[in-house]
Amino acid sequence: MKHIKMLLITALCLSLGLSLTGCRRVHQPPLSRSTFLFNTYITITLYEGGNNAILNQCIRICKDYEEIFSKTLEGSEIYNMNHRSGGQMEFELSDDTASLIATGLKYCEISGGAFDITIEPLSSLWDFTSGSAQVPDGADIAAAAARVDYRNLRLDGNYLTFLSPDTTIDLGSIAKGYIADRLKDYLVEKHVESAIINLGGNVLCVGGLPDGTDFHIGLQKPFAGRTETFANVAVNGMSVVSSGVYERHFELDGVNYHHLLDPKTGYPYQNGLVSVTILSPRSVDGDALSTTCFSLGLEDGMALLDSIGDVCGIFVTEDGEIYYSEGAEEYVEAAGS
Repeated sequence: MKHIKMLLITALCLSLGLSLTGCRRVHQPPLSRSTFLFNTYITITLYEGGNNAILNQCIRICKDYEEIFSKTLEGSEIYNMNHRSGGQMEFELSDDTASLIATGLKYCEISGGAFDITIEPLSSLWDFTSGSAQVPDGADIAAAAARVDYRNLRLDGNYLTFLSPDTTIDLGSIAKGYIADRLKDYLVEKHVESAIINLGGNVLCVGGLPDGTDFHIGLQKPFAGRTETFANVAVNGMSVVSSGVYERHFELDGVNYHHLLDPKTGYPYQNGLVSVTILSPRSVDGDALSTTCFSLGLEDGMALLDSIGDVCGIFVTEDGEIYYSEGAEEYVEAAGS
């Protein structure tokens, strides 16, 4: 029976799509719930504290936020603004949307527009999910890129003003991080002391394992299977978020086209990076910074992280080299350890 129990726990760990090597130390089987939301699979696992009712509420919270932040779901707050009638330029936002847009604009400013939440004309033009492997027409890309400029948004409290009728919003690069933070707030309120929130690879930990040790999160090896990792990070109460060129991508004529788009050119960034992983207390910052630092490239991305407290990052280049910003290496152990 002991061997059967350990196999069940291992299976639950693998179902997260992560390498949670510390799971072998857990004495009680975790409670877990998975579903498909945000165009990805999400899993929430409680290791200490909580019950099925709390898990069900977590899923409801995710669905509620999708109905606010989705750019494709008719009736969502973002959809309504992107499909506004002619002449309607000002909107009163919910507290959540105002907070998320404020965070997005902060990183737009920090990156000088390399990260831009008005990327929607481009992100909707490129198709990385249907398997069609087709580059949009160059003229269409140029026209869409001309519409991207975060400076055409003005946020004043809960009021957002569009300064151009051509401006539309895509919060997909930061929404999952924000939602993960709200889920953690809820779990802590319900006295859950140990949990993993995994929103399609955006991982946020509540505490560590019940025995007091850290969670060990595997960092996926680029262009490899989901269970293949190049390192593990040992974290407690922190967020681990990666952005890379190996997810939502296609290859055509020897070129890898991926979803991390340059707002200025309209084409995917080709800067020598294949992935950036951010470790941070808040997942929304990790979500924004993983895209921002990838967009800035290795040197500028590292410099940005080194200028910000409480966050650090791991960069992987096309030649397989791994680079660490200040403080990152102390979290890392070799894959399989």
